[in-house]
Amino acid sequence: MLTRHDGFVSPPHDEDPQVTKDSKAEQHQDDDIHLRSCQAIIDYHIHATDGDIGHIEGLLIDEDTWAIRYMIVNTSNWWLGHQVLIPPHWIQDISWADAKASVNLTRHEVKDAPPYNDSMQVDRKAEMVIYNHYERPGYWLDDDKSDTAKPQP
Repeated sequence: MLTRHDGFVSPPHDEDPQVTKDSKAEQHQDDDIHLRSCQAIIDYHIHATDGDIGHIEGLLIDEDTWAIRYMIVNTSNWWLGHQVLIPPHWIQDISWADAKASVNLTRHEVKDAPPYNDSMQVDRKAEMVIYNHYERPGYWLDDDKSDTAKPQP
């Protein structure tokens, strides 16, 4: 995610706003309407199977693959400022209109999840603790299967 906006400049003041709007619309005519910015989901509420659990405070992105590995969920609305990591592929439904994502987890599972803080290193060992807590197979197991399925030279 960008922290600075170098290279982004405002259009000149003498430019016709309608021409700018039309050219932007033309430029994005083939964009995927389902694609959203990572920033767009920050502060979305997270809903468990049995009630609200908090909101998305940030995302952790794999530097090698650019995959979003975890949502940083702040449970302060419900459980005293506890932060946890929840993989985005556990999202069952997103309501763009309500700014809400639903996950197939219970409030109890989230409450007892390993806490997250931004000074911790999220390595494979930490990921195994998270996935073991939720009793789910790790995403890396799928990667291992696909590696072994490839023909060897």
